[in-house]
Amino acid sequence: MSIVDKIFKFNGGIKTDTRKTVSTSHPIKKISMPKKLILPLRQHVGRVAKLKVNLGEKVLKGQLIAEADGNVSAAIHAPTSGIIVSVEKQSIPHPSGLPDYCVTLIPDGKDTWIKKDPVNWKKIGREETIKKIYSSGIVGLGGATFPSHLKLHNNNNEIKTLVVNAAECEPYITCDDMLMREKSVDLIEGIRLVLHLLGAENAIIGIEDNKPEAIEKLTVLVKKDEHISIKVVPTIYPSGDAKRLIYLLTGTQIAKGKRSAEYGIQMFNVATIVALYNFINLGEPSISRIITITGNVTTPNNYEVLFGTPLSDLIVDAGGVIKKSSSFIMGGPMMGFKLPSVNVPVTKAMNCVINAGSEMVENNSPVLPCIRCARCADACPVTLQPQELFWFSQSNQFEKAENYNLFDCIECGCCSYVCPSNIPLVQYYRYAKSEIIGERHAKEEADIARERNDFRLHRLQREKEERAKKVAERKANTSSDEKSKVIDEKRKAITEALERIKNEEVSEK
Repeated sequence: MSIVDKIFKFNGGIKTDTRKTVSTSHPIKKISMPKKLILPLRQHVGRVAKLKVNLGEKVLKGQLIAEADGNVSAAIHAPTSGIIVSVEKQSIPHPSGLPDYCVTLIPDGKDTWIKKDPVNWKKIGREETIKKIYSSGIVGLGGATFPSHLKLHNNNNEIKTLVVNAAECEPYITCDDMLMREKSVDLIEGIRLVLHLLGAENAIIGIEDNKPEAIEKLTVLVKKDEHISIKVVPTIYPSGDAKRLIYLLTGTQIAKGKRSAEYGIQMFNVATIVALYNFINLGEPSISRIITITGNVTTPNNYEVLFGTPLSDLIVDAGGVIKKSSSFIMGGPMMGFKLPSVNVPVTKAMNCVINAGSEMVENNSPVLPCIRCARCADACPVTLQPQELFWFSQSNQFEKAENYNLFDCIECGCCSYVCPSNIPLVQYYRYAKSEIIGERHAKEEADIARERNDFRLHRLQREKEERAKKVAERKANTSSDEKSKVIDEKRKAITEALERIKNEEVSEK
């Protein structure tokens, strides 16, 4: 084990008021069993899970409710025992605010587990273990929700280094910090497991220096481990971004359009690794996670929450709100989004909920003209030119915005944070991206429609030519038959005439 001192500073970034200590003064708590659980069938990147239960069916805790549909998908399991009462569209925590199909489960209060089936990974081998993880429902719990089994398949890339993302750089969010403090043994054992599954040589834990208690606990556990090192990085946002953290820890710059696996590096979030450990060693699929609830609540804290729990139940367990507010943010203040209501369910992507004041959700300061100060460019961790992107986006010059690498923007919000003119820069970039994507989809649909029309016209022309050919052939056949008929009639007439002459000669004799 080593605590590595050398880091590679990435461009830009900002220092913010982290506001993390408010939710780390108490241990992680489990909330009481909710009266109902609402489970969206899509809680991950990829295809929606396929329903495997019927209305009125009794299910056990950990039982499969919906299976992964294809490779890029993830299963959904029952967080407790109970009865399936509905499958219908309901409000979900998503930036679009649109409803989606959800399974509603009414707990029976018994919390009865299905028979657990731990994985003997040392016996069955790497490939069989990954196949079992496919059915576990585990996705990236850092927020990306990418199915974890896909990251364990190397796709012919030799993985040498596992990067453990323990940075947790957004203000307010502390779920990973508390997880490392209280489940540090599970985390380290999980890291060793993931190293084995990846076939990697070493692991680097990248953690910000504002987590001294977690650093101390992890340091003790890996003291004699030659394959796991800890790298403490400065508290600079957005150090937890995948490419930024990889550069901080290894000095490796991941090129545009490339994946870290192509450079021999794979990254997992700490919560994802603990979930993998729980599935392999305990036989428990992904049915809960640690969530930070903070802001204007009576008892800011971290809670272990079953997926599907209504957010309103979590708020009650946190002591309720200090003052009435309709502004609840999922995620952090930099990259999070406003929730449509407190009736949405907890999902795999939900790492933090902030009961925010109006100052966090709505900036009442007037938006002023850009003064070309270039603070946004200095803060951009992707070395873009935010002011140029703003002008192009504002004036609907989307092609120019794309030429200035608009889609490299990670929407971290650093530019908006430092802008003295209070310009909501990220909102402009999101607008431009959505317009470009919309134009692409429209063009794709138009191209498909044109291809279909061209195919139809070609088919009609071909059918017309085929009909004309058949008509010509029929005419040709008819003309030939008539000609033959005329010849036959002439031959018959000649034959009859010769026969009459012959008969007349015989008569005269």
